[in-house]
Amino acid sequence: MRPVQDITDPRLVRALAHPLRVRILAVLDEQQASPSALAERLGAPLGNIAYHVRILQSLGFLRLVKETPRRGSIEHHYTTVARPVISDQAWSQVPDIVKRAMVGAALQQAGEAVTAAAAAGGFDRPDMHLSRSTLTVDEQGRETLSQALRDLLELVGEVERESAERLAATAQPGQPATVVMMLFETAPAPVEQTDDPAEHAEHSRRRPVAHEHTTSTR
Repeated sequence: MRPVQDITDPRLVRALAHPLRVRILAVLDEQQASPSALAERLGAPLGNIAYHVRILQSLGFLRLVKETPRRGSIEHHYTTVARPVISDQAWSQVPDIVKRAMVGAALQQAGEAVTAAAAAGGFDRPDMHLSRSTLTVDEQGRETLSQALRDLLELVGEVERESAERLAATAQPGQPATVVMMLFETAPAPVEQTDDPAEHAEHSRRRPVAHEHTTSTR
């Protein structure tokens, strides 16, 4: 179980904006790996991987855990120091283009994990969950949903810590699980083409602002 590192510095958030860095952190949060192993798994050039690993280590997100001799050279193996969690304050100070890059990388990672889990039967158990709720809320409702997800995220951390203690006491293997939580503003529906300007204006006035909450557990 990795500790959580609360990131309050927007400069660190920008440093995490590269999609490859997000994917490297995801792999190293699950297992130790060398840049060559990461390059093979992620399908990226070794030089690029090594560069981003050095950046992540210099920022304090990674640590070197062992060195292995390989045909006249030394292979370095890394793991994550902590799971980065970006504070609301830091996120609010990050440029939109950086936010979208980070969100895109995170969604790609989550999509790959969910797709692989579904193909392997990860949703077969009766206590697994997948839902999508599209709704229209006011400002207070949006804040309520946001706080509910924050509370649930804290509960997820508590469950992991308590499970780790029980597993350590019983020496039993753990059951890998993933929780994905989202709350986002729904993209506007495409406007139907019409030759009537009045009808087009009426359609725009009627369009609601909606939010979507998707939770999946594997």
